[in-house]
Amino acid sequence: MSSLQKHNIPSFQLRSGKVTPLTLTYQVFGQPLDKAPVVLVNHSLTGNSNVSGEEGWWSAIIGPNKLIDTEVYSVIAFNFPGNGFVDNFLVDYKEWTLRDVSEAFKVALDALGITELYAAIGGSIGGALAWEMAVSYPQFIQNVIPIACHWEASDWILANVLLQDRLLKNSENPLEDARIHAMLCYRTPQSFKSRFGRTIHPKLNRYNVETWLLYHGDKLADRFDPRAYLSMNHLLGSVDICSQRESFEALVQKISGNIFLVSIDTDLFFTHDDNRETYRRLLNVKPNVFFKTINSIHGHDAFLIENDQLNQLLKEVFTPIHEPI
Repeated sequence: MSSLQKHNIPSFQLRSGKVTPLTLTYQVFGQPLDKAPVVLVNHSLTGNSNVSGEEGWWSAIIGPNKLIDTEVYSVIAFNFPGNGFVDNFLVDYKEWTLRDVSEAFKVALDALGITELYAAIGGSIGGALAWEMAVSYPQFIQNVIPIACHWEASDWILANVLLQDRLLKNSENPLEDARIHAMLCYRTPQSFKSRFGRTIHPKLNRYNVETWLLYHGDKLADRFDPRAYLSMNHLLGSVDICSQRESFEALVQKISGNIFLVSIDTDLFFTHDDNRETYRRLLNVKPNVFFKTINSIHGHDAFLIENDQLNQLLKEVFTPIHEPI
C-alpha cells in the first residue's frame, strides 16, 4: 500500500462560517507528482484513499498497464474529512458540505504544487465531488469524469439520506442495518434474481439473499464506524453545484475541460434518466461533452463490477498521449 501522507491546514473556513484546523490525508500512486500528468481519484461513500495495489478498491482500473496506468500517470487520492480512515472523525459534520471538501482538496493540491489535473474521476459521491471541483475551478481539470452520480442530490437521494440517518441513529445495529438498506439501492431486483434465485443456504437454512445481505452488513461494521457513516451520508445530501450560484448551464459552460459522463442503465440510486437529462442540457452550452453508458443488471454498484466495460468506455481518455514530463 502506498504510504499515507498528511497535509495540515491550520485554519480552514467552512461555508457555514466556522473556522477549524484540518488535516487531510492522502496517498500517491505511480509517478511522482511533479513528473507526470496528475489524476485525482475521489472515493465513494464507504471508500478511502487506497485506490490501487493489492488491497486497492479500484485496482482493476488503476495500476501498472491498467486503464489509469501508474507507469504513465501520477495518481493522488485524498480521504474525505470524516471518513474515519485514520480516525479522522468530524464532531461538527453537519457544518460541512461537499463544496467544503472540494475547497479543502484544492488547498492541498495547490500546496503540493499541482497547477492542473489531467483528470478528476470518481464514482457515486466521489463523482459528485468531481462535478463540484470542475465548477469551482473551471480551468483546473482537463478531463472531468463523474461516474454513477449526479450534480445535485435528487429527491430520491435526499429521501435515502434521511432513512440512512434514521437507521444510523435509531437502530440497535446501525451499521449493519444501514448497509443492508443501502445494498438494496446499490443493486437491482434483476441482479438479486440472477445471483440468488430464491435459493436457500444449506447450513443456515435461510435464503441466500438474506445471508448475503447480513454478510455485507457485518463486513462493513468490521471496518467502518457509525461516525464516519453519518458524516459521509450527510455530505451525500449536500450535493448541489448550483447552491447560491448561477444556473447549471451558466456554470458548466465555463468549464474548459472535457466532460465524460458515465451512467449506468440500471442505476436505482443516481438514475440513467437524470444523467441523460444532464447530457442533453450540457450539449446546449458545451461542445466537448461525451456520454458513456455501462450496461449491467447490477445497478449502481456496476461501476465497481463492470471493469471491462469501464476500461473500454474510458480508454480514449487515458490512452498514453502524454509522455511523463
